[in-house]
Amino acid sequence: MIPLKAAARDEAKKPNQLRTAGSVPCIIYGNEVKNTTIQCEERELHKVFAKAGESTLVEIDLGSKKIPVLFKEVTFDPVSGHEIHADFFAVNMKEEIETEVPVHFSGEAPAVKELEGIFLIAQETVTVRCLPGDLPHNIEADISSLSELHASISVKDLILPKGVKIMNDPDSVLAIIQEPRKEEEVTPAPTEAVPAEGAAAAAGTAPTEGGAAPGADASADKKK
Repeated sequence: MIPLKAAARDEAKKPNQLRTAGSVPCIIYGNEVKNTTIQCEERELHKVFAKAGESTLVEIDLGSKKIPVLFKEVTFDPVSGHEIHADFFAVNMKEEIETEVPVHFSGEAPAVKELEGIFLIAQETVTVRCLPGDLPHNIEADISSLSELHASISVKDLILPKGVKIMNDPDSVLAIIQEPRKEEEVTPAPTEAVPAEGAAAAAGTAPTEGGAAPGADASADKKK
C-alpha cells in the first residue's frame, strides 16, 4: 500500500479556502465506514494518485488510525488541472473487491514491424475480483505473438496473478492488428470542352443581340 498522510477536515473553512491554503478536501466511505471528511496536502495527493491510480491500495494515515482505501473518483480543476476533490473507498482486507485494472501492453508485434500493420487498442481496462491484498496495479498483455494481420489479444489470453479473477467475457478483444491504410489516389477533374458558340463569344465574333455579326456592315458598303 502507498501511504498518504491526511487530517480531519477543518469544517470551519470552505472548500475554496482549503484549496487556497494548499489542501484538497476529500471524503472516505464504504466498508461500514461512516462518511469521513478529511483534507490532504495537494502536492502529496497528486504524487500518490499519479503512482496509485484507481487500482492500487492507499493507506490513509490519520494519526490515530490508518485506513486502507482505493481512489474512487478524483475531480480536477478545468484550468489548472490540479486535483480539487477526491473520493476514497475504504476496503475490508478480508473481503473480495471488484474494480477495474488497466491492461499494460508489452513487447513488439511482428505484424507491425514486418507487415506495417496498425496496432489498435480496443479495451484498456478489465474488471477483476480479488482480495484487496492481491489487487494488481495492472495486468500485462504480451503482444509479441501477433505476427499476422487481424491477429488479436483477448481477455482469455491474459496471464493472471494468483487469486485474481477477471469478470469480463473471455472472448472480449483487447487489441488487434489492422491492415495498413492505403493511400488514396487523387484523380484530376476532367476539363470541360468549351462549346463552339462559347468559343466564338470568347473570340469576339459572336453576333450582338439584335445586330449583325462583326464585318457585316463592311460587306454591305462594298455592295453599295
